[in-house]
Amino acid sequence: MQSKKQKDLPKIGNIELPDFPLLLAPMEDVSDPPFRKLCKEQGADVVYTEFISSEGLIRDAAKSVVKLDIYEKERPVGIQIFGAELDSMLQAVDIVEKSNPDIIDINFGCPVKKVVSKNAGAGILRDIPLMVKLTEEIVKRTKLPVTVKTRLGWDTGSIKILEVAERLQDVGIEAISIHGRTRVQMYKGEADWKPIAEVKNNQRMHIPVFGNGDVDTPEAAVKMRDEYGLDGAMIGRASIGYPWFFKEVKHYFKTGEHLAPPTMQERVEAARRHLQMAIDWKGEKLGVFETRRHYTNYFKGIPHFKEYRMKMVTSDEAADVFAAFDEVQEKFGDFQFA
Repeated sequence: MQSKKQKDLPKIGNIELPDFPLLLAPMEDVSDPPFRKLCKEQGADVVYTEFISSEGLIRDAAKSVVKLDIYEKERPVGIQIFGAELDSMLQAVDIVEKSNPDIIDINFGCPVKKVVSKNAGAGILRDIPLMVKLTEEIVKRTKLPVTVKTRLGWDTGSIKILEVAERLQDVGIEAISIHGRTRVQMYKGEADWKPIAEVKNNQRMHIPVFGNGDVDTPEAAVKMRDEYGLDGAMIGRASIGYPWFFKEVKHYFKTGEHLAPPTMQERVEAARRHLQMAIDWKGEKLGVFETRRHYTNYFKGIPHFKEYRMKMVTSDEAADVFAAFDEVQEKFGDFQFA
């Protein structure tokens, strides 16, 4: 059942968004500036940084600080922070504000053990009063719109997302993104969007409610929009090494037809630009290393490709990776993707 509020175009604070926007999820070691730029070019409406440790930021840890880098061309951009200590989170907000993002997002959803064990990420779903208190104080601390990304609950016996969303809205958040799994599920099984739709259809809710989890085909995005009545989709894993996903979803919205997949030339060009931007941002060594995880998806489905993929993911020198791209273009240039 769709809610009547669906007709209004979603807004995050004063940021006006199109009908059913597509948001790039914050993904650790994935949602960096080069990748965000590629996704933006392909139609992502809002992009989020990978999550940043509040403790790391206030210690001035280089790994955390470099994640604050944002570029004008990717706006609107949200910087996502995580932590469970109020003082650290507030100091982190002050540091984040200096980078001048459009949005500050709080991660209350990361299921990874090293985060959860400190009561941060999805760990805070076991202490909802603390979750609400932290959010309230962060909202008071900043002039920027604050959004939250979370999960349905800690486990299936403690799904209180209806109450959580209301309470977070009451203390001033401007949008909520909900992953349709519990923390205990991690990424297993199927995402359940029904509780997210219940949040959206709650008459007390007036902020945008974005769905996350298993939006991996254009049809899934349509289902989330039309059957579940959500305000937008946050897309994570489907976009890794495949920034064209955003464009494909939007084309499907408009025409009901599937866009032809990107050609080999487009894929090689994207991989080449991705690597070059990563090198420009972090230097050759890290740029080469951190872009590796994307290549499998850039060149998925090509037979007899292993030798070339191995060159891409094992070469330490940028020149060798660029040479592998050239070889692929030459050898597989006419390959037709299904």
